[in-house]
Amino acid sequence: MNPSIKLLLLLLISLEISFTNQLYVNLILIVCLLVVLLCHHLTWRRFIWLMLIPVIPGLAVLITIGGYGPGHSWLTGWSMVSRFYVYVFAGGVMTFTTSTLTLARSLEQNCHLPSKFAYGTLAALNILPRIKRTVISIRVAGRMRGINLHWWSPILYFKAILSAIRWSDQLAQAMETHGFREGQPRTFAVQIPISWSDWAILITSIIILQVLLIALPQ
Repeated sequence: MNPSIKLLLLLLISLEISFTNQLYVNLILIVCLLVVLLCHHLTWRRFIWLMLIPVIPGLAVLITIGGYGPGHSWLTGWSMVSRFYVYVFAGGVMTFTTSTLTLARSLEQNCHLPSKFAYGTLAALNILPRIKRTVISIRVAGRMRGINLHWWSPILYFKAILSAIRWSDQLAQAMETHGFREGQPRTFAVQIPISWSDWAILITSIIILQVLLIALPQ
């Protein structure tokens, strides 16, 4: 499925359930999203993370609404908890089934996102592991000199910011060397097309969601 259409579909689903309070629809959405993840070989570790992320806010909302809210509606509380899981699983579908490079290319070609934003975001995401390694190296170098740099130490982040500034200059030079020019027309080595099946999946999914919201009880 085209990444931009997939992103649009997940955003529309998330927006739709934000204004509804139907537990059964949320459970059906969770099952459907889980099936999609399983078809893309979801690992047990990722599944456990997806299940654990909404636990704390979900319990807080459930106890607040069910135990102390007007009417003590536990059904409303469980609906809110299930909504959290829909959000998390929808984000998991987008994250685990689409590469950042493919998404950036699709946003540039299909949504006409400016190239500087698409490739700038891609560069920022790809540089995160390098920042993590650099922070570890800075802390190890500090310990070798007898200085223990904690995660709240300003010196640690100051050194990391200096490294990031140096990387940004290197990245800009590398992009210019490879022919990137802001505002100039570009060709694409990899085309990300939108097929009729993408639109069919989008429209069909939205129609089915509306039918479920109307047909199923709250």
